[in-house]
Amino acid sequence: MNNTDRSTPRPLLLLVAGAKGAVSSTLAVAMAAIKKRPDTILPSLTTGNMFSCLGAIEATAIAGWDPNTQPLTACIKAQGVVPEHLWKPFSNDLDRIQVHEPPSASHGLGDQVEHLRQDIQAFTEMQPDAQPVFINLLPAGAQNDFMHYQEIPDLFQKATFKDFPDLAYTLAAILAEIPVVNFTPNIVEIPAIIKEAEKRNLPIAGRDGKTGQTYFKVVLASALRARNFLVDGWYSLNILGNADGMNLMNPENAKEKLANKTRLLDEVLGYEVGKKYDAPAHKVHIDYYPPRGDAKEAWDVIDFSGMFELPMSLRLNLQGRDSILAAPLALDLGRWVAALKLAGRSGLVPELGFYFKKPVGNNPPLTFQDQIQSLKRLEQICNDKISSRP
Repeated sequence: MNNTDRSTPRPLLLLVAGAKGAVSSTLAVAMAAIKKRPDTILPSLTTGNMFSCLGAIEATAIAGWDPNTQPLTACIKAQGVVPEHLWKPFSNDLDRIQVHEPPSASHGLGDQVEHLRQDIQAFTEMQPDAQPVFINLLPAGAQNDFMHYQEIPDLFQKATFKDFPDLAYTLAAILAEIPVVNFTPNIVEIPAIIKEAEKRNLPIAGRDGKTGQTYFKVVLASALRARNFLVDGWYSLNILGNADGMNLMNPENAKEKLANKTRLLDEVLGYEVGKKYDAPAHKVHIDYYPPRGDAKEAWDVIDFSGMFELPMSLRLNLQGRDSILAAPLALDLGRWVAALKLAGRSGLVPELGFYFKKPVGNNPPLTFQDQIQSLKRLEQICNDKISSRP
């Protein structure tokens, strides 16, 4: 993938909701480390050799919001994702990162958005030459039905967000003319939000970052489909012991994530798995298991058949690191939406389906092969559009 030439490249400013959570704090360590040891971070990025219009990746800055009032380094130590010897040399830089407290959940939506807009203004004034992007890394929550809201004034007049702050952050970012990455399973891509983003020429990428087990599920399902193997059943188990795992023990919080993981397989294969049975044959489970911490483990059992309908089976055991898998994708997506904004793209970006369990927008690429080709085409479009700008 080729670089895009620009005479005045501007680095990124990542504005993160959930800035002291496991993924974002891991991303903060990566951004501190990349300035002195780029060889430890750059190879993990999918956009490492793309979009020179965004400036050097090493110049990327980060700020955001979190209710945790402890220093960022205390959060990093408590989460235990990155070994202390890797983040300790950057302690001073990490604790200088600006993290503001969120607006009160008891305030109305208008007050919440205004609070966040003032924060955004303060962040951008500290980095006046940067290109800000918003990244939603808030925990999965119970889903709310806001799809009937068509206009922003309707949201301010009728909607309440005490238990669902994602939309307040998203709306504040869009009103500040900042592109959006929704890495969570929470549905913020409602008609009123999309319409406002299109009016302001802002891209929205989402939904539900695809990091570990589901990434390999797409790869394997695409390979099975390419060989015309019939998938008869697929059992997936995730065990993890971090805050995300604990949060997902609430059935309401886990509902949308589990649905995204389940729907995806039928979409990739092009048929309903186990249709001949009276019970579901594609099962996905998430269990909170404290000893694992952020080092999640995923087990998959895949039953399929070949010629003469003879059965075969495949086992996959992934021993991953949840935030280590997710953090570079969040940075990649921040770079994508910044480049897309420069290229004049607005609204939903289904071509970024490679990164998401439930990509939003019309006709997203589904198989692994199509997702890779979609990224290549989108990069070329961005390069051509940006290079042709006056």
